[in-house]
Amino acid sequence: MPVDRRTPGSALAAPVAIGAAGLGAAALLRLRDPHDQGSYGFCPFQSLTGLPCPGCGGLRAVNDLTRGDVVAAISSNVLAVALVATLGVLWLVWFVRRARGRHDARFAAPSTRVLLVVLAVIAVFGVLRNTPWGAWLAP
Repeated sequence: MPVDRRTPGSALAAPVAIGAAGLGAAALLRLRDPHDQGSYGFCPFQSLTGLPCPGCGGLRAVNDLTRGDVVAAISSNVLAVALVATLGVLWLVWFVRRARGRHDARFAAPSTRVLLVVLAVIAVFGVLRNTPWGAWLAP
């Protein structure tokens, strides 16, 4: 049986790097406000159709979260807020597993069924926010 020669520090290298990248992206969104028109470019879908895509408002939502304004973040893009929360929890579970010595722990390995459900939720959200019934979901 092969001996695992990895140290606890090396097991945490990937979670720490991913966490730092996420914090760096959040810091960028905090420093360069996406609420300013065109500060990060324009959504191609919205430019072509005039309708918001499922991701529209996501950068503003993360910016609002970095300021601690959860209500404004939900108003910008509730799906992005849910995604940030889910990714945060998954990252924390991954980090804790690695810190406890589970060197083989992976970030997340969703099944095909889970991925299809997530894609369906994104599609339904994208359609719903462009209807009169879901207008409250629009950014």
